[in-house]
Amino acid sequence: MDIKPLELSQPQSLLGPVGAVALIVGIVIGAGIFKTPSMVAGIAGDIGWTLVIWLVGAMVSLLGALCYAELCTAYPHVGGDYHFIHRAFGRRTSFLYAWSRATIINPGSIALLSFVFGDYFSQIWPIGEHSNATWAFAIVVTLTLINIRGLKTSSRIQMLLTVFEVLGLVAVVIAGFASPVATTLSPSLYFSAHPSWSDLGLGLVFVLLTFGGWNEAAYVSAELKGGSAIMVRVILISMGFLTAVYLFVNVALLYGLGLDGLSNTKTAAADMVGISFGSWAQKALALFIAIAALTSINATMVVGARSSFAMARDWSTLHRLGHWKSETGSPTRAYVLQTLISLGLIVMGTQEADGFAAMVEFTAPVFWGFLCLVGLSLFLLRIRDPDRVRPFKVPLYPITPALFTIACAYLTYSSLGYAISQNAIHVSLLLLLSGLVALLILQLKERTN
Repeated sequence: MDIKPLELSQPQSLLGPVGAVALIVGIVIGAGIFKTPSMVAGIAGDIGWTLVIWLVGAMVSLLGALCYAELCTAYPHVGGDYHFIHRAFGRRTSFLYAWSRATIINPGSIALLSFVFGDYFSQIWPIGEHSNATWAFAIVVTLTLINIRGLKTSSRIQMLLTVFEVLGLVAVVIAGFASPVATTLSPSLYFSAHPSWSDLGLGLVFVLLTFGGWNEAAYVSAELKGGSAIMVRVILISMGFLTAVYLFVNVALLYGLGLDGLSNTKTAAADMVGISFGSWAQKALALFIAIAALTSINATMVVGARSSFAMARDWSTLHRLGHWKSETGSPTRAYVLQTLISLGLIVMGTQEADGFAAMVEFTAPVFWGFLCLVGLSLFLLRIRDPDRVRPFKVPLYPITPALFTIACAYLTYSSLGYAISQNAIHVSLLLLLSGLVALLILQLKERTN
């Protein structure tokens, strides 16, 4: 079935390149970089292998970003990777992906990040017994209202938050190299251990989760000023910046705490800042981590609502959800739906926090499985649409997209294995089953109309 053109109000080119970079960086840099370095160091058991895992994670992310650069410059669309899957595999498969994003993946990420914000901001400004949930609820509502005002307002807020967030990481780097108990990173300490392939793979999973979010760049490809050449530049600059920041943070933590010190703490960044600058700085870092979560919430809201909007435009039964407010550049109704689901998850999270966190984490098999389909879609669209103008072609084709697709397949396998080991695979299966039921209902309705 041919894809319907967007009619009436539709996305406009309102986003500048600096705002786009801030959006991507804001999505990727979250609370994860404050937590995963100690996990990866503990798994690797060696300074050299620790840095190798981070470099490999950056390379895999770059491979994916290059694939997305070709797809979103050849097929710029507000639906992002939903649109690529739609073109390659049809609207049924793309609906299941959009359903997964709209019901659990994006609202779940928003709700979980809002709890991170609430936990840390409550250390600065506690407001009662349920302070973390109250702050979580309030920040989701506030950011939704900001995004409904329009993409220009949202991107300005995003740039400000991203700058503040990066300053927090810069403080961690300075603290590491200024540490009074710094260790010497002697070459003899590199590659002295021999971690297993399974351990290296597990470390890579954590690193890729920390790099996660670069794919959301595709959702603003149709709204970026300057066209496809600027989109490629935005993706490459974003990935280069993120790789540099993450490597600097890890080297600084290893230098300031040592391998054992980094491996044996759950609050490496706070410990490092506290050692170098005192307890006041350690408390101040809570604000930076809250800002990191806040930045990711805002960016996730922007891209999440756009996949729901694009899905609605492809199904006449969902046309009300496909409303776009042109003067502000916002899919208003999609924002409202996303927020209602997120607030519902926050309420659930106050009752059963561990179950809520597991519910979000166990959607990973679905996410990586569909991302694998995005990699395959590049091959299919090259074959089916050879005359398409492609302002950017992924280098070393077909090796680059093949490596990316294999990496996604591996992460799907790893995520499935983890979910099965936790007796929680039913969460992912129920998610897909609910999407299949919704798809069946939609098809029946559209046949009778």
